[in-house]
Amino acid sequence: MAQVLEFKLPDLGEGLTEAEIVRWLVQVGDVVAVDQPVVEVETAKAMVEVPCPYGGVVTARYGEEGTELPVGSPLLTVAVGAPASGALGSGPLASDSGDEDKDEGSGNVLVGYGTQAPPARRGRLRPPGAGAAPGRRSPGSPEGGPGSGRHGGAGAGAGSAGSRRAGFPDPDLAAVGAPTALAGSGTAPRRPVQDEEPVADGTDADAGRRADGPVPVISPLVRRLARESGLDLRELAGSGPDGLITRADVEHAARAAASAPTAARPPQAAAPAPAPAQSPTATHARGTRVPLKGVRGAVADKLSRSRREIPDATCWVDADATELMHARVRMNEAGGPKISLLALLARICTAALARFPELNSTVDMEAREVVRLDAVHLGFAAQTERGLVVPVVKDAHARDAESLSAEFARLTEAARTGTLTPAELTGGTFTLNNYGVFGVDGSTPIINHPEAAMLGVGRIVPKPWVHEGELAVRQVVQLSLTFDHRVCDGGTAGGFLRYVADCVEQPTVLLRTL
Repeated sequence: MAQVLEFKLPDLGEGLTEAEIVRWLVQVGDVVAVDQPVVEVETAKAMVEVPCPYGGVVTARYGEEGTELPVGSPLLTVAVGAPASGALGSGPLASDSGDEDKDEGSGNVLVGYGTQAPPARRGRLRPPGAGAAPGRRSPGSPEGGPGSGRHGGAGAGAGSAGSRRAGFPDPDLAAVGAPTALAGSGTAPRRPVQDEEPVADGTDADAGRRADGPVPVISPLVRRLARESGLDLRELAGSGPDGLITRADVEHAARAAASAPTAARPPQAAAPAPAPAQSPTATHARGTRVPLKGVRGAVADKLSRSRREIPDATCWVDADATELMHARVRMNEAGGPKISLLALLARICTAALARFPELNSTVDMEAREVVRLDAVHLGFAAQTERGLVVPVVKDAHARDAESLSAEFARLTEAARTGTLTPAELTGGTFTLNNYGVFGVDGSTPIINHPEAAMLGVGRIVPKPWVHEGELAVRQVVQLSLTFDHRVCDGGTAGGFLRYVADCVEQPTVLLRTL
């Protein structure tokens, strides 16, 4: 008798309480091995693959791609051990391991933590006599369904590999499965994801289907937009593969409906169906709603808290960076790994923090103390497709320019690919913000709570400058320091910024602190 075990979303650490399902890595009916990644989720810190601690057959999945789940919510159920008689067909359970003792699970909850066996090749369980459901299948619809001859765990559609970009699935094309509970298991799992949820538009319970088959729409975002716009998905023609209705189709139909004259609209039937429910805001203004969740939500929460709690102030100064640029050229011409400009600025930051440790601190308001930190964990702002993230270079004070360049390059690439770990995004004590890459000269940034200061660097551009008593064209940069006025006064902040500017103008000043 197979035992059905429920795998719940684990605690991913760093105080995270929820995660968004980005991409399912398994379908209902797949055979999974212990510690095999089954789902990719996005937290407020990073995207991670979550391995399943059980080995067996996936019988149900909970949550569509794009759904946000709290920690402790069920992710999927797995049938472990020999299947019940007639529950999954007469054949034996197809497992790559061949050892039932391994199905007990290792208890791992995150890739890279603890031991992890190499993932087994996924296979799909196909009981004898199982066939495709009659009629045309829409993209992402299950391989089996009512009347297909399956007993118990029905297989889900494999979806289209081309419908996803690496790490960033298209919400309009992401495929979801239609799992069912394992027959004869004696377990009544929670309601799993359905391929065709009813459209809540005030019609009958089967409003999600057309007269001649299912509505070709998968994304829950598309369904919600249709509901808010008062559109019937059965009346829309999809522009996606096999007639799939996309977000663009719904938005186009909504704009057409909003701009059409009232007299040109078709008359209502004698007994019209109830109007679709709309939120109060939707009746006053139309527009695209972007949920504040994931990285964007975490940034919003942190910046709002910083503005509420930190009495910040900003000072700035222009500096002649010509000598710093020349020094970098000479360093790279000498051979060896290339030194980045960001690494030189980071080296200047750590030297300045050694002289002004008040700015490498945090404020404990409960104890009413300023905590000066021993190590400098330097955060730097990086713009990615997922939004603004701040990777942290640990122990930056102990690194030279070459080591800093390598670490900046590694973390920047991880940020672009969405593979930063929670540990690489937390623990910063001071932030270096190079907003010059956006082509701007200055800014008054918001401090990255709970830090006490942030150094901003604008673009370096040729400007007229008095050099050695004569007017010359020099490479000029604007430097700004935003600081928590609770940890120091303007004199300390000005001294820090002036030292940074002196090092930028005369890099040999750094030799005094080496």
